[in-house]
Amino acid sequence: METPLQFVQWLRSVAPYIHAFRGKTFVVAFPGELVMAGALPVLAHDLSLLHALGIKVVIVHGSRPQVAEQLALRKVEGLFHEGVRITDPIAMECAKEAAGELRLDIEAAFSQGLPNTPMAHAEIRIISGNFVTASPIGVIDGVDLQWTGKTRKIAYDSIHSILASGDLVLLSPLGFSPTGEAFNLAMEDVAVSAALALHAHKLIFITETPMMQDKAGEEIRELSSHQAEAILEANFLAPDAAYYLDAAMLACNGGVPRVHVVPFATDGSALLELFTHDGVGTMVTYENVESLREATIADVGGILRLIEPYEANGTLVKRGRELIEREIENFSVVEHDGVIFGCAALYPFPAEKMAEMACLIVKPEVQNQGDGDRILKHMENRARAAGFNKLFILTTQTAHWFLNRGFVYASVDELPKDRQRMYNWQRKSLVLTKRL
Repeated sequence: METPLQFVQWLRSVAPYIHAFRGKTFVVAFPGELVMAGALPVLAHDLSLLHALGIKVVIVHGSRPQVAEQLALRKVEGLFHEGVRITDPIAMECAKEAAGELRLDIEAAFSQGLPNTPMAHAEIRIISGNFVTASPIGVIDGVDLQWTGKTRKIAYDSIHSILASGDLVLLSPLGFSPTGEAFNLAMEDVAVSAALALHAHKLIFITETPMMQDKAGEEIRELSSHQAEAILEANFLAPDAAYYLDAAMLACNGGVPRVHVVPFATDGSALLELFTHDGVGTMVTYENVESLREATIADVGGILRLIEPYEANGTLVKRGRELIEREIENFSVVEHDGVIFGCAALYPFPAEKMAEMACLIVKPEVQNQGDGDRILKHMENRARAAGFNKLFILTTQTAHWFLNRGFVYASVDELPKDRQRMYNWQRKSLVLTKRL
């Protein structure tokens, strides 16, 4: 941060996320490529910060490149069928060695505690064990995949107990059967199964793939699981990206509220994805994450935080909490991932079939993204549905924005009689109206 004020503003801006995420369970999965790229220490710093903020973290690691490396050392070629590894006895031994080495590397990364580092004063215990029950995939298209398996069950009760005690849980891409056999699993399969079993608030894939793009080359920032299914059917994504998106869709359809696919090439990508409005990856939800809806009493605090800066600089007339609570049914809000980013209020004047729209605010950091127009259209529709044929606003600084959207200047005399009596001649607000 360049100035103390910028730091304070930034810290205040992330506070709603901190409040929303505290006590929630996040499953964070990453491939073996992240470790090979040397990004594990930084990820450990970031996940330790999430832990310090009261978030319960379950880590799932992959090991594909490490298994390939072990096979190469033995001068054995890896076998695949339809992109799935055939885990013969040699490959199984390589998978065990890779998982053991990665577990030690991850435990070491979370044991850092040097002064002047993000891990200073952090005393984190990371627990691993036989939490994953697996079964063999079996024979596919006449090909026996041998010790390649799929997740059958996650020991969610044991994991919840560990998380409740303040520790992190580590799951490897290995599962065990009641007969005592070990099976090689896909990291994505383990992560999705764990997120579903634990009723995780978020599943986060920290991936080796770049940001997903649509056919036109535009970044895919946010989509529903239904949109994800359409993208997969269109078959234009790279295979690795499509595999992650398919896993995200399965998780969302199974009940995980949010799944994030975040490239690890960006430093601090997990934090940027979680604590900024637009993030740096692709977020998949069962339904669209942004909603424009009528406000409830639970939104009063969010509305106050949104409008207070504008009351302080004189753009808006001061409203207290009690007034907003009394008038909450007049407000609509735009919400993104549980955080209110915009609002407006509609005050009826039935005798004249007019309505006043007031307090149209969109958070500065997300302005120019169309939310203001969406709120305006929503309020116009609310007014029409209530039987009003004219909308008016009073403004001191934003007249041109409304003029560009069909409003015209009017006089105070054109306001409803009750509103004329309440007009503040000291503010000298401009009056604009629009026929609906």
